Amino acid sequence: MMIILIFVTILAIAYLFLIAPRMTDKPDAAALMGVYYAHRGLHDNKSDAPENSMAAIRKAVEQGYGIEFDVQLTRDRIPVVFHDESLRRVCGTEGNVRDYTYEELQQFPLLHSQERIPLLSDVLAAVDGKVPLIIEIKIHEQAAEVCARAEELISAYKGPYCIESFDPRAVAWYKKNRPQVIRGQLSANFNKPERHEPFMEMLVHYLLTNVIARPDFIAYDHHHKKNASRVLCRKLFGALSVAWTLKSQQELDAAKDDFDLFIFEQFIPGE
Repeated sequence: MMIILIFVTILAIAYLFLIAPRMTDKPDAAALMGVYYAHRGLHDNKSDAPENSMAAIRKAVEQGYGIEFDVQLTRDRIPVVFHDESLRRVCGTEGNVRDYTYEELQQFPLLHSQERIPLLSDVLAAVDGKVPLIIEIKIHEQAAEVCARAEELISAYKGPYCIESFDPRAVAWYKKNRPQVIRGQLSANFNKPERHEPFMEMLVHYLLTNVIARPDFIAYDHHHKKNASRVLCRKLFGALSVAWTLKSQQELDAAKDDFDLFIFEQFIPGE
């Protein structure tokens, strides 16, 4: 019995060590608090302000919402703001963002609007520190290059922001190269039939990759808020917890006791 108890204790300590967020030298996150974050800008994909467009970014700024948006690289290694790896859903054409130069991408409208895929530099200039940002780094290729290219622009930005990624390699890159930046691990319940990397997705699901990235916050699919690792990161270790993506006032109200920051779309949050 004693051997079993020792073994279980060792496993528990190891588990807590793996999931622990950053515990020392934490950057101040106060400037990120107190606002709701518009998912991919304050967008409506049936309007002239589709997701991750300059119009959606400007609308969020005008209404005082923080903004969550996505960054990836073009073929000519320019950081642009776009969510999907494929262009099919949003631009109605074949291929991925990284298959085209920035200039080539400008021929494709976003969801039948007049908007085009924006430059990260243009988005940062439009926001200009007026509202806080959650910048998601999309890793569809070499993590170090995507992070470095994006960071060349983000590092010059003067407003409040943080970065996040589903890929722990991106979060770890920031841990190593820009430790003063607030960094977050995105996660969800990856137990789906279309899983692409089951082992890695399992590790991220349970936040076991925190050991290499030591994130400052955990951004988790709010439908799975009871995930034990997420709860421990918030309750035991004091890490910020971000809820994504809330699609009604009812979902927002249900999440308020379990999260600290909130990403929303398809509705306007009440006071």
